[in-house]
Amino acid sequence: MLAMLLAAAVTADRPNVLFAISDDQSFPHCSAYGCRWVDTPGFDRVARGGLLFTNCYTPNAKCAPSRACVLTGRNSWQLEAAANHVFYFPPKFKTWVEALGEAGYRTGMTAKGLAPSVNLAEGGDPRFPTGKPYNAAKLEPPTTGITKTDYAGNFEAFLDDGDADTPWSFWYGCVEPHRRYEYGTGAKLAGKDPRTVDEVPDYWPDNEVVRNDMLDYAFEIEHFDSHLVRMLDLLEERGQLENTLVIVTADNGMPFPRVKGNAYERSNHLPLAVMWPAAIKAPGRTVEDFVSFIDFAPTVLEAAGVSDHGMASITGRSLMPVFQSPDAAHRDHVLIGKERHDLGRPGDAGYPVRGLVDGRFTYLRNFKPDRWPAGNPETGYMNTDGSPTKTLILDQRRAGADRRYWDLCFGKLPAEELFDRVADPLCVNNLAGNPAYAADLKRLKEQMTAELTAEEDPRILGNGDVFETYPYSQPRMQGFYEKFTSGWTDEKGRGVRAGWIQPSDVEPGPLRSEQ
Repeated sequence: MLAMLLAAAVTADRPNVLFAISDDQSFPHCSAYGCRWVDTPGFDRVARGGLLFTNCYTPNAKCAPSRACVLTGRNSWQLEAAANHVFYFPPKFKTWVEALGEAGYRTGMTAKGLAPSVNLAEGGDPRFPTGKPYNAAKLEPPTTGITKTDYAGNFEAFLDDGDADTPWSFWYGCVEPHRRYEYGTGAKLAGKDPRTVDEVPDYWPDNEVVRNDMLDYAFEIEHFDSHLVRMLDLLEERGQLENTLVIVTADNGMPFPRVKGNAYERSNHLPLAVMWPAAIKAPGRTVEDFVSFIDFAPTVLEAAGVSDHGMASITGRSLMPVFQSPDAAHRDHVLIGKERHDLGRPGDAGYPVRGLVDGRFTYLRNFKPDRWPAGNPETGYMNTDGSPTKTLILDQRRAGADRRYWDLCFGKLPAEELFDRVADPLCVNNLAGNPAYAADLKRLKEQMTAELTAEEDPRILGNGDVFETYPYSQPRMQGFYEKFTSGWTDEKGRGVRAGWIQPSDVEPGPLRSEQ
């Protein structure tokens, strides 16, 4: 009887988990970080009531592999096919949501979970790695670029679907601020002024087109945040906020050239705020220690008291000590990298990168510098979403105007890059060939190589081409380069196209030999 009472007490104390993740949002684009052109009262509330993190990084700056890291606690190079984008998720990798479900939690999600990917269990049955879908609630969106999904309405339906005594986990997978945007809506509908944008990165032109593109992005961040506000209010009204672990972040950086899908500062560096009123000591703190996405899985599992989770070995470190003590240290660096993202190169080849980020430097090793980092020009640089900013940069080069933006966003790269994050926070000036930094480069390269070797990264161990053998999980798109450049059509006369780029992104033939 005593054992049953103790078990019941543990169950009653286990926190609920609300994991809120936006789609394509860079650090520091939340008002809690002092950003003047984005207003995020929901994110700010979580930060004030808990912790605001200033150095949170995803290991892989693309939707599907980044989310796989969140859910498994493993770096993407430890996830076989899930190191790539648009993968078949290996059944061998259980997620922390599934582990919570096995431990008695009720699990649910809305909109975008582990995606884009095919998620099947052994034997081919459907699998729900982020919980049972709740997507029935709809609303009239403010722009054509925003989905009709009523995220907060679906969260309310999930809460109504269970009893108050069962702990739950809910994955709020917003699809904003993913493109496409309705141009000019940031200014038109939100009254935003392009002059309030206090930083246009040096790798884009600073003009009205780019600034309005950034304001449209901000408008969609605010849509994500407005549903977070509603969710927090719902929890407070129902008396559940006190014992709910709320984690708010994004999957990868903003969908602009040289950001999403790359390995630079704004690509992998993401917003993070965490609140758990019942357990976080000295709330309102700002935490400057580094956090990796692989740290979320062990954090949630420890908070829920789930030790026998049956997941593949976890590489991440729990944040619970940071929750419990202002003096707790966490990380002083993170590892990052990528393999194949979107298609568009011959043979569906990827662009493998590994890197290390610490408090001073970002070191990157590009394993295939002969390849186009954003994808081949003749297929439209498919690893960069179509946008007014992308179009402007491409048009400037074509017109023979300033091509330095094209060089920074689309040109080929050297085998190694080194950036001083203090002097050059946006990672524009490569110091890898500067003799004054030779010792730093050598130290970072050796440290990165040693840690990746310990993690049995195939790319470091000499078997990196295995990542290029894993199929893209949209069969029609496989062999995209060959199909697109040959004019291939199927039996119905349909060719292949990438809906996330503009037709004008595709370059004419002469650029194919340009280095």
